[in-house]
Amino acid sequence: PGMAGGFLLEIRRGTQSALLVIRYEADLPSSPVDVSVAADRLEVRSGGSCEAAALPAEVRLLPATCRGLRRLRGDGLHLRLRLRRPPPSADLVFTLRESLKPQTNYVFYCQSCGDIIEKDRNFLRVLPLPSENWSALVEEWCCHPNPFARSTLHPRHHDCFLGDTFFLLNSGNESHKSKENTRVFCKRCKNMLGETVSSDIIKYYVTEVVTGPSEGSFNPTPRSQFVQSIVAQCLVELSSAKSTFRFTVKGDDGKIYILIWLLNSDTLLVESLGSSSSHSVFTRFGDIFTPSSGPVGTWNAVKVLYQPCIKSKSKDLADAWESDIGVHPLKFPSETCLELLLVLGLSTISLPPSLRYMNSFQVRNSCS
Repeated sequence: PGMAGGFLLEIRRGTQSALLVIRYEADLPSSPVDVSVAADRLEVRSGGSCEAAALPAEVRLLPATCRGLRRLRGDGLHLRLRLRRPPPSADLVFTLRESLKPQTNYVFYCQSCGDIIEKDRNFLRVLPLPSENWSALVEEWCCHPNPFARSTLHPRHHDCFLGDTFFLLNSGNESHKSKENTRVFCKRCKNMLGETVSSDIIKYYVTEVVTGPSEGSFNPTPRSQFVQSIVAQCLVELSSAKSTFRFTVKGDDGKIYILIWLLNSDTLLVESLGSSSSHSVFTRFGDIFTPSSGPVGTWNAVKVLYQPCIKSKSKDLADAWESDIGVHPLKFPSETCLELLLVLGLSTISLPPSLRYMNSFQVRNSCS
């Protein structure tokens, strides 16, 4: 069978270390297996067969550092080793502040279908909003009544305010009397894009819209790939800015759908699907994430632990996290929370069985 299930190389840039898993869809062959690790390639010999895979140019191993070789039933062969040099760093930090610039014409598209939502918007000011609990913090910091108690942070017509997970725009249409918290849908595909904050203020979620310069065009990205990339980058940005690593993912209905614990953001995944014609067990997120540039693919990723909270699952833990000041809430449309939960599950089952769980949490590598 050779390297029938391919291999997975999980690299940590910070420590220049890697875990190599040589996968087998069935049990190991009865004949001896010879694993050869070179700086730029892997070879597995068994009987008269030989399977080899070349590594990407940015990945170079130190074969002399191989250690901890072991066989795990259902996984294949595991071993750890070090890298000759760290791979190029990945810029995973996604900042809304950098995605929009003042004095530039922008178009807002529906991410799902590409329909134009806002056309030729030019902002004089693009400003970040404080965190959602800023008003409560003012109460703690002020020795007198909260001076902002009756104030609302609403953008003017040529303003764009940026939250952790949304754009806040002034539609300039005060004659359209929408109720607060009314959902806003795409006219073409009927997907939810955001919600109204007042008669003329609209909140668009970053998972539902794509912005681009007016002279450009819409470039479609598969929905699952877009959602996981945006969420992963939000986690990295918030962990860097606020030194928080635990997050609750809430829907617009106020329910907690997922608990997420960010482990690291310096992971590089290198994966080969092997020679087998059936990869249903170990493909990444279905056909969307199958390597398109040959038999070996690479992904920048963040590693997270997560806990689903639907149907009252993990309710006690969710309640504890919600009341913990060290846990940061992220709000998305409820349908997107369910999409994210599906992507998380698909990522988990794409990993070798021994790497799927840590204590009561499930493990996931989120590609950015």
